Amino acid sequence: MKFEKYQHVERFGNTEVEDITNGACYIFPKLDGTNASVWTDEQGEIKAGSRNRMLHVDYDNAGFCKFVQSNMNLRTFFDDHPELRLYGEWLVPHTIKTYEDNAWRKFYIFDVQDISSGDMWHYDEYQSLLENYGLDFIPYLAAIVSPTEAELSKIRDEDNTYLIQEGKGIGEGIVVKNYYFVNRFGNTIWAKLVRDEFKQIVKVKGESKDCIETAIVEKYITIHLVDKTLAKIQTENDGLWTSKFIPQLLGRVYYDLIKEDAWEFLKKFKNPTINFKNLSKKCSKQVKYLKPELF
Repeated sequence: MKFEKYQHVERFGNTEVEDITNGACYIFPKLDGTNASVWTDEQGEIKAGSRNRMLHVDYDNAGFCKFVQSNMNLRTFFDDHPELRLYGEWLVPHTIKTYEDNAWRKFYIFDVQDISSGDMWHYDEYQSLLENYGLDFIPYLAAIVSPTEAELSKIRDEDNTYLIQEGKGIGEGIVVKNYYFVNRFGNTIWAKLVRDEFKQIVKVKGESKDCIETAIVEKYITIHLVDKTLAKIQTENDGLWTSKFIPQLLGRVYYDLIKEDAWEFLKKFKNPTINFKNLSKKCSKQVKYLKPELF
């Protein structure tokens, strides 16, 4: 089996997850680590992946590949279940630094996939299986039938303390899963609600609002997005940051803007005419404004 990138988790309210709350929903904490996956190839060799690529010991991501190769519980699991792929969060420091001391550098599984069909298992199907093999997984915070946005926001803002040190606040956000939801495009995907602090809008200094590209950048390029992208680049490079990573930072922030928010800003601004070259330039300018110490 080859590497397969994890499905995109859509922001709650996006068209792709419209009506996801119609039915039984499981609400999970969203950890602030790095996306990871584990599976076996046709020869039975255990493999590890990051969000975008397969990993190797000499081309690792914060030590995750080394962790996988030395973890006997994972080895035993895949000896018995080579037909499955595990997706989860490799908890290494990013934006949130208040996780419990013993929570770091562990693999917290949040989805189990049948490789042949591509289907994700229901939480009730994989919970006991993972427990039997001594594997860590993310438990749900609540199971609610047809939750309202107010109920979801309350869970996000008040109940989301999984792995957080006592008295040190709450997590980044939550993920909503309705295992029987199929969207208008025929896909079953999940929705996320992040805390308001992580959606803080910071304006491009000195820019006029009558430019559509500036308006887009003002709304969607936040300090949280830049910090999280920066942290991921550092994680992938053993905690190092040098100026040679600047083009990567600018490119990945712009990529996330288009990947995650293009449909939303097209709707919000009523299908505007966008100069994407100009948008890219203003995106870079916003990053430099938010993190001047890097430039």
